[in-house]
Parts: sequence; C-alpha cells; structure tokens
Amino acid sequence: MASTDPSTICSDEELLQGVSQGQVHLFGELVRRYERELYGYLRRYLGDAALAEDVFQNTFLQLYLKSNQYEAGRPVKPWLYTIATHQAIDAMRRQGRHQAVSLDEKRATEDVGDTRSLLEMLESREQDPLDSVQGEERRLRVRASVEQLPEFLRQVVLLAYYQGLKYREIAEILDIPVGTVKSRLHAALVKLQQAWDTSASPRET
Repeated sequence: MASTDPSTICSDEELLQGVSQGQVHLFGELVRRYERELYGYLRRYLGDAALAEDVFQNTFLQLYLKSNQYEAGRPVKPWLYTIATHQAIDAMRRQGRHQAVSLDEKRATEDVGDTRSLLEMLESREQDPLDSVQGEERRLRVRASVEQLPEFLRQVVLLAYYQGLKYREIAEILDIPVGTVKSRLHAALVKLQQAWDTSASPRET
C-alpha cells in the first residue's frame, strides 16, 4: 500500500514555513491547492484567460521569492490573494485597462428593498452565484453586470461572493478597513441590482 505524501496533510502555513526554511519541494503542493481557485479568480477579475495565466504564474513566482519573508503562523490565503490582486492590477495598468469610476456614496447607503433579485442571488453565498441563476441568458447577464462594475467594487464582489473570503480577509488583501469592505459590497450590490432591473425590464414586463 502506497504511503500518503506528508505534504498533503500539512496546513498552508506549515507548507510555506517549510519553503521559507529551504524545503522547496513543498511549494508544489501549495500551487496544486490553489491552482483552480486562484486561476478562476484571476480569470473573472481580468476577463482574459491568457492574461490570467500570466498573472497566476507571476503570483506564485512572487510568493516564492517572498517566502523568506514569511512570518510563521501568518494566514497564507489572504497573503496569496493580496499578491494576486496586486499582480492583476499591475497587469491591467500595463495594458491601459485601469478603470477610474467615481462612486456616489449616497446611493451606497440606500435600501434596495427585499424583492427576489440579483441581490438575493449573490447574497445567498453559494459556491458560485452563477449556479443559482436559471438559464444561460440570465447567467450571461449576471456575468456582464459584474464585469461592468468599477474595478474597486468588482474586487470585493469577486473576493466575497465568488472566492468566499471573509470581510477581514478582504480588508487585509485590499488594505482597507472592514467597514469599507462592507460599504463597497453594498454599493456593488446596489449597482448590480440597478443593472439587473434595467436589463430585465424590456424582456420580462
């Protein structure tokens, strides 16, 4: 009977601690653990498969290069997403795709009501919000609405609802207060609800 690879039962933190101490072979297990998840995040964030692959590679290169700076016990996942998000932003800027869209803060505090809507679909916090939307046309509309959000709002939607990260983890990744994470999520959901209502009304009334 084949023995289990010890690295597969180590925590992320134990793996990166080992890498920082020269056990380079453990790095491959970290890459395997986050390969699909992190690539999916970058694919949604960037909207470009080839660019997402480049940023994915750069993210893990940076993680490896910074591994000697790793503080024992520091949660790995938020740090990894911090690196990935910064790499994605840099890649977008190099391609001239940086978005600068102002936010109407007053609208961010308005109540959006409690009707069955895109807002509730996203707030269900299922593994992938798109799975809760019936029909290909609706899925495409949700995806398009998310992609049209300003960059700083799209960030929190992707991290919270697609990647399932906690508010404090998102705050660490984006280097903003937890309260700002919450207000940006609310603002994003208001905008998504408005986009959903606008696109639905010509077809569904």
